[in-house]
Formats: sequence, structure tokens, C-alpha cells
Amino acid sequence: MGIERADDAGVYRLSDDLAIVQTVDFFTPIVDDPFLFGKIAAVNALSDVYAMGGKPVCAMNVVCFPTKKFDLSVLTEVLQGGLAALREAEALLVSGHSVQDEEFKYGLAVTGTVHPDRVLMNSGARPGDALVLTKPIGTGVVTTAGKSGKASTEALDAVIASMTTLNRSAAEALGDFDVHACTDVTGFGLIGHACEMVEGGSVAIAINADAVPLFPNAEEYARTGFLCGGVGRNRTFRDAMVMVGDGVPAHLAELLHDPQTSGGLLIALERDAAARGAARVGARGGAAARRYAPPGQRPGCCGHRRGAGLAGGGGDRPLDRANRSASPRRSSRSRSVPAASPRPARASQG
Repeated sequence: MGIERADDAGVYRLSDDLAIVQTVDFFTPIVDDPFLFGKIAAVNALSDVYAMGGKPVCAMNVVCFPTKKFDLSVLTEVLQGGLAALREAEALLVSGHSVQDEEFKYGLAVTGTVHPDRVLMNSGARPGDALVLTKPIGTGVVTTAGKSGKASTEALDAVIASMTTLNRSAAEALGDFDVHACTDVTGFGLIGHACEMVEGGSVAIAINADAVPLFPNAEEYARTGFLCGGVGRNRTFRDAMVMVGDGVPAHLAELLHDPQTSGGLLIALERDAAARGAARVGARGGAAARRYAPPGQRPGCCGHRRGAGLAGGGGDRPLDRANRSASPRRSSRSRSVPAASPRPARASQG
């Protein structure tokens, strides 16, 4: 499996029962804390392997470092954050490569394994399928508000906790389900990655905008204009594929284009299985939570193509606020890396 489709990683069959999964992903700092930046970037890179149904085995550091701007101790902390994520994934750091650059960038080239018959692709959704999303949406707007000093501690802590959490648990929770399609939601936003799932096929996706789990205050920040540049680029890129229902507020439609960093898995599977799968992910601490849709409503579904759509609906926001903000231990380090605005990169494919 190569570049035929915009899948999250490449897959190469080695034998009848073994294939390798390969991916690379790196970006500029999204938070000021070096350790957290390293861990977020590593978790984000590892996610591509989980999205393909694989298990990460080993990785190499990818570093672009401005030696005239930062002390090498900052780089050390970033690498320690990446190593912490690899240890949680039970993957081995085997090597790496660094270059001097004007802008700091860090990430991983990851190799994983998967049985050839268990490879997951972002295509394959079927009419009647339901969608499971395993993390809330809004990392871009919350971090953008944070750069202006306007984000709440609750919102920032929830976003950081999510961005530093592997998709391993969610992938394992759904490992014995018949998954029809899977991708991770990152730089192209929820709508952009949903479009990739149906592009060129005969299936359309309908998303109930009110059923999409959001980070605390994310909708408020979108309403007040804390949207990074990637939102507009994502919307423009997919505009021809998307129809927005009249009842969907403009700021909420924009939020569903919000570029995500280290986002969750978006999974299409048979409706009854989706309900059981979402409950299992929630039981393991994932965000596809105990109330993954308001009563009587569907968070997302697949049907025959008549154009992709966003359908507004009533009901309370489904994700329990109390389950969103498991705050991580905050670093007391005094050094910082200036965070850059998140932006999608087509070459990374996810």
C-alpha cells in the first residue's frame, strides 16, 4: 500500500502473516514546554501506525534545530518527551537525524507491524455505517486562544492531556471489531479527514454537528474568532465536497475544519458494533465516551453519496465536561520553546 490514496502510512508485506507500517511526521512547537512538545509530536507520529491497525515497533528522531536560538538543553528535553511517548507505546528508539534550521521542528519516523489481513484503510466505509470519534475536537482553537492568554486552565489542561495520550488504548479497544475504515484526525480537521474517507467513492458521510465532542470552551473560542489560518485553508480545500445544514452555526462549521494535533481516531463500522465499540473506548478512558450521541440522535453515519453534509440537531453536548479535563502534571521547567500556529501539511498525509 503506497501513495495511491491519502492513507495515514505506507504498508509493505513481508510475508503471508507479517507486514510493516511506515510513517513520518514532524512539526513546529504547539506548546511552550519542551518536554510536552516532544511528547505531543511523538504521540502524533505514532498515531498513524495505530490508524492503520498496526503496532509501533521502533522509531527514529527527526530534528530541525536552530542552534543560535536555543540552548541544547532545550533539545534534550524535547527528545526526553519523545522518548517518554515511545516507552508508553512499548516501541524502541533506534536512531535519528538532525539538521540545523531557522525554525525548530521535531517528530518521528515510525515503523510498525501488522498482519496483512488486518490492515485498516481510510476508505471502505459502507452505507449504514456509524462513526466513532475517540478524542474531542478543538486543539487548534484552544491553543490559539492560549497564545493570546484567553484560554482557560481547564481547556488547556484538557487539550494537553489529550494531545499527550496515545491512540493505543482506543485502537486496542476496537481491535476485534470489523472496522470498515479508519483514520486519525489531524491537520485537515474532522471534515477534511472525513472527506478523505469517502473521496472517489459512492458513499457520503453525514455528521451531526451537535454530536461532535468538543474540548471545554472550544466552541466559545471559535465563536469569538480564535481560529488559526489552517481553518480557512481546510475549508477552501474541501468546499466542493461539503454541504452545511442551515441550522449549523457558522462558528461550529468552522470548528469542524479546525486543524487537530495528535487527534483521535475516526472509525466507520456497523451501527450496532459502533455503539459497543464507543462504550468500550469510553470504558478505557477514551473520549468516544459513555454518551457518544444525544438520545435519539446519531453522531455520524454513512449513506449513498448525495454530497457530504453537516446536519444540525438539538440536545446537549454529548461529552460529559467532567470527563474531559484530566489535567497532566505541569512542568516546572523555566526554559520554553515559542509555540507556532498549527497548520496542516499535505505532505504528511495526516
